[in-house]
Amino acid sequence: MYVVMNELHVPSERKAMLTERFGKSAENMKNVPGCLEFLFLDNEKEDGKQVVFTKWESKNDYENWLESDAFKRAHQQKGSSDKPAAPSNELQAYTVAHSSRSENES
Repeated sequence: MYVVMNELHVPSERKAMLTERFGKSAENMKNVPGCLEFLFLDNEKEDGKQVVFTKWESKNDYENWLESDAFKRAHQQKGSSDKPAAPSNELQAYTVAHSSRSENES
């Protein structure tokens, strides 16, 4: 299993727009081969951070998603004068060494 967390540094005035955009993306991620889970996290304490958390069957599945036309469409800027919603980010990727799930977790 492979986990990727993309911490987005977002100006407070763009958080709602980005939350809405990723809300639409969440449904699409259900159809991405190898994607096990997608979460969009909004930091309660810091207005400027949001995190995209994805869990994959393998690193290869994640890399295939990065190369897909769907990924490129989702990440293209709408117009040349548009500023990016998140002017900076920090990407972290992990191979899962151990995992446990609660029986109550769906």
